[in-house]
Order: sequence, then structure tokens, then C-alpha cells
Amino acid sequence: MSFSKYLILGFVFMLGTAAAQSPAEIAPEASREGIPASYRGPVSAIAAIVGDEVITTVDVGQRVRLMVISSGGRVTPEMLNSIEGRALRDLIEEKLKLQEAKKFELEPREDDVTAELRGLAGQSGLTVPQLEQQLAGAGVDISSLRGQIGSSIVWPEIVQGRFGQRVRVTEEEIEQTVSRMKEEAGTEQYLVSEICIPVPSQAEAQNYYQGALQLIEQLRRGVPFAVVAQQFSACTSAAAGGDLGWVRGGELPPELDKALRELPTGSVTNPIPSEGAFMILALRDKREAVRQGEKSYTLAYAAVPVSLGRSAARLALEKLSTARACGGGLRQDLGPDVGVAFVENAKLSDLDPRFDAAIDGLDRGDLSPIVEADGALHIAYVCELDEGLGIPSRKTIENRLYQRRLAKISQQYLRDVERRISVDIRMKPSAPQGAGG
Repeated sequence: MSFSKYLILGFVFMLGTAAAQSPAEIAPEASREGIPASYRGPVSAIAAIVGDEVITTVDVGQRVRLMVISSGGRVTPEMLNSIEGRALRDLIEEKLKLQEAKKFELEPREDDVTAELRGLAGQSGLTVPQLEQQLAGAGVDISSLRGQIGSSIVWPEIVQGRFGQRVRVTEEEIEQTVSRMKEEAGTEQYLVSEICIPVPSQAEAQNYYQGALQLIEQLRRGVPFAVVAQQFSACTSAAAGGDLGWVRGGELPPELDKALRELPTGSVTNPIPSEGAFMILALRDKREAVRQGEKSYTLAYAAVPVSLGRSAARLALEKLSTARACGGGLRQDLGPDVGVAFVENAKLSDLDPRFDAAIDGLDRGDLSPIVEADGALHIAYVCELDEGLGIPSRKTIENRLYQRRLAKISQQYLRDVERRISVDIRMKPSAPQGAGG
């Protein structure tokens, strides 16, 4: 599951037009062996046991209704079978995340959960009590949504705390991505949506591939891509219906980039193995390459009065390249008489013309010549350079690479937790309808 994925986004309460099916068949009443003592309900109502906690068929039914609501009622009977399985899987993962959080004495803060609820309700012009009332009218207890939000809050904190410092994106990786995007800037751009289906292990790859093919079958039958993405995608884009926006050539991993180039507009790819998941891409539109525009610079700037003395001023100003001033802060004192500023996304036409010659032609990491003007000596250090091709900043590229890597670690970590914590699934899967028989 993605860190920020919530199944409610822009509520359309249309459950009456697409009532959730009854939960899948449950094994008949049997021994209570292995059932947590805290559970007092009937054995036949157990959908799964995760560690020392039970997920009931009521829990699954509640989550299915929540998923149907979030789709605006645009759910086919064939999809309901898949949604039911996904609902159970999501509930299991949420239990695993919360149980792992307890190991670190970490629990979702009630204020944080309420704040998220308030934001979700506000997207539909509702208050939290109104949201709760609307859900209750559709047969959904708001506790189902609160549990989902709670796990989505604590899990990123655990992953970031345990692995965040270990994830490294090298300058070489950033440079390779930037270079590839520059090379591809003269090619078409693509308006793309995505669905990500993580594969827990290689042994399960074929089953997940078949599941991805079933999703494609639903798309071919006219179910909107955004609906399928919201319900089944593990990408962070799921909340937006899988929308990636306009993508430049070279921006996605090579296997996905190649598939986009060969895909006709309005088409959907077959499942593509990529970074531990099967990816389904939809190409909504194409447009011509970006034409060279005016360059823009993000600069760290420093100035010192000439009265300080030219030799001392030069020594102070030239420290700017090692002062790490690009984040808007300053990690090295340049001296009490040195003024420092941070200028973002400035074109040459925005700057004082007296500085044009010094800055024009500089690249990222370059220090300008010293310019004398108005009784002061001035210097600029290029933090970022946009060559007018609309290529994201290096910082943005670094963050994307970092988040992609951390998300992969998160998925593996969750699989490790699942291997450690006993998961006993009692619910029998429903027979698929209309997708391959």
C-alpha cells in the first residue's frame, strides 16, 4: 500500500446503485484452536487472524462498502470479487503495520487521525460529524476509515526512522537521470496514468500477473482507469486515479519508457515488470517536444562592501561555493560584513543587467566572477540551472529517486513483517466472474 493512499477521495455517496456483495464464503464452524482468547464471536465470522488479532467478515464487508463508495458506485459485479480480496488484503496489511508499530511503542496520534479525517471530509464540503453520518447511512462505521488512516500515519514514520538514513541517491545517479532527460527533451511528451501491483515474492509473480491481467480486462470492458487505480494501485498516484501528468522521455525507468514510446494514444499496456512490481500504463495523450526557452537560475548570492578591502572581500566571497547556501541557510560564516541571499528561478532578464555577463553561461556548481557595483563586491553561486526545457531541478529528481527507493524498501519490510507475524486466512476466495471464465 502506498504511504498516503486513502480510499475516500471526493465522496460520491452512491452505494444504493452498487451495493456491496456479501463477504466470500467462510469455512464452517470449527474448533476455536488458534483463535485469540480476546475474540468472543463465532468462528464462522473470522475472515483472518493476524498475530493476536481477528479480522471479521463484518470488517471485510465494511471495507468493501468503503471502496465502493470511493469509486462513486462505478463498480461492476466482476470487480466486486476482486475488491473483496483487496479489502481483506488491505486489512491484513494494516494490522501488520500497527502491530509492528507497537514494537516501537508507536501508535497513531488521535489528533493526527482526526486532522486527516477533517481534511478528507473538507474535500467534499463536509465536517467530520457529517462525514460520519454519511458513512453510517451507507452502512459503514467510520472506525474502518480511522483504522486505515492510522496505519498510513505510523508506517511511514517507522520506515523513515529505520531505513531513511540508509537510502542514498548519488550525484552520479542524479546526473545520469538529468542527462537522459536532456537527451530526450527533443522527443514527444506523454500524458500518463499508472497502476502499480507490488509482487511480494518471485514465487507469487505469476498469480499477481494474472491478477493484473484481470484488471486490464475490466478496463477493456469500460471501467474507468481512475476507478481501477484508486482501488487496486499501490502507487502514491492512486489517490489521484493513477494520474502521473505529463511525462518526458527518459523520466521513467527504461522498461516503462520503452513501452510508452510504442503505445498508441488511448491504449493501455500489458503488465510490465519493473522494480518489484507489475506496472500498467495508460497513454492518454501525446504532445510535441518542449522547445528551448529562456534559462533560469537558482542562485546563492553574497556581497561585501569594498571598504572591507578587496583582498579580504575576495577571500570572504569565494567561500560561498563551500558554504552550502543553496538550501536558503548557511553552514559556514563568511564574515560579519558579508550579506547573503537565496534567489530562486531567476531568468537573466529578471536580474540587474550589470550581472548578466558574469552569470550567463554558468552551469550548476559554478561560481561567478566578482562584480563591482554600487560600492560593493558581488558574487553568485549557481545552485540549480533550468535550461529552459522544463526539466525538474536536481533536488526534485533526487527526491523522486529517494522516494521510489524508500517505497521499495517499505514493501520488502512489510513482507518481512508478514513472514514473522502469523497470518491465518480463513476466508475462501469468491469464484471469479466474467474474467477468463
